[in-house]
Amino acid sequence: MKLFHLSDLHIGLKLMNYDLKEDQKWILDQIIREADLEQPDAVLIAGDIYDKAVPSAEAVELLDYFIDRIRSVVPNAALMLISGNHDSASRINCFSSLLKRNNVHIVGFPPREPDEYIEKVTLQDDFGKVHFYLLPFVKPSMVKQITGTDKNGNNLTYNEAVKALIDRETINTEERNVIVSHQFYIPKGSNADEVERSDLEIRTVGNIDEVSSEILDIFDYAALGHIHKPMEAGSHKIRYCGTPIACSVSEANQKKGIIVVELTTKKEEPFIRTIPLSPLRSIKIIKGTLEEILTQSCEDYVTLTLTDTPSKDVFDTQDRLRAAFPYLLEIRRENVKIPDYSVTANEAELLNPYELCCSFLKDVDETEKEILKDVINTVWEEE
Repeated sequence: MKLFHLSDLHIGLKLMNYDLKEDQKWILDQIIREADLEQPDAVLIAGDIYDKAVPSAEAVELLDYFIDRIRSVVPNAALMLISGNHDSASRINCFSSLLKRNNVHIVGFPPREPDEYIEKVTLQDDFGKVHFYLLPFVKPSMVKQITGTDKNGNNLTYNEAVKALIDRETINTEERNVIVSHQFYIPKGSNADEVERSDLEIRTVGNIDEVSSEILDIFDYAALGHIHKPMEAGSHKIRYCGTPIACSVSEANQKKGIIVVELTTKKEEPFIRTIPLSPLRSIKIIKGTLEEILTQSCEDYVTLTLTDTPSKDVFDTQDRLRAAFPYLLEIRRENVKIPDYSVTANEAELLNPYELCCSFLKDVDETEKEILKDVINTVWEEE
């Protein structure tokens, strides 16, 4: 059985001031062409379908276009989509019952009541059944009616909540099983701070949302979403496919693609390969003097860092750079001293809520820091 593993489409995304609709349609058309060539049996999209919880009409139209075209080139394939932390679960869930009749399985919510279980889709090939478990983004507060709370009445940790949801499933280990999930999974014993993250990824203070990937070992393949860089999460068969196009400057130079997974017998490891995707416009970071930079003109999205002494004619410099780089994102100066104000408005934008509060409150002791972290994470959890 052949699977396409995709995630983090972030349809509707803007890159600074640039609308990426044209770029996203370009990459979705590539995926459609590859699906036509490869003829997968299932297409898995592991969350963050949209960039915002309330997507624009244009974003909804683009997803509709993509699903319609995929369905036309692989009419017998199962399409499976789950919501991510950027999505609105209720909006993603809309029309799910109707779509299911057309072999499009779109799941917004994890199980929330005791009689509910992870959505399961079963397909059949020459080697038997393959069971797909579709688990959207989970916050412990969403599922406490199922998982319960700790001895103090507090929500379980993310790791405990996700593990509890999987443990209550009756998984036939004699047959092949695939999970599609959108969480911050890391290998057991790893340091969450060492995982390379995109600027676009929402992060919690203290990485309270981390989940050990060892709870996925029961599955023959784990199709993960959330991390924007393609990577393994502790095992060859537990993988993030990453975004299909770079979504921020922090993703510049990353190689994007479709992960293709081929399942044969239960005893054999899945065969995994990547089909490269080529963006309409890349994201580049260029550094040098003004004259050096001007020799590298292109029509990609670029962040420029000027290393020479600023010219007195700032507007002429900007005009020359914008003429050479029509999709210029920003211009930085390496050798400009920044006045040492306590916290400027621009600096504040670079701080996360925890850092901003600490800079405002000054001299915060360790006990107060823990209280502050708990308050910020509680607000994030409720949102």
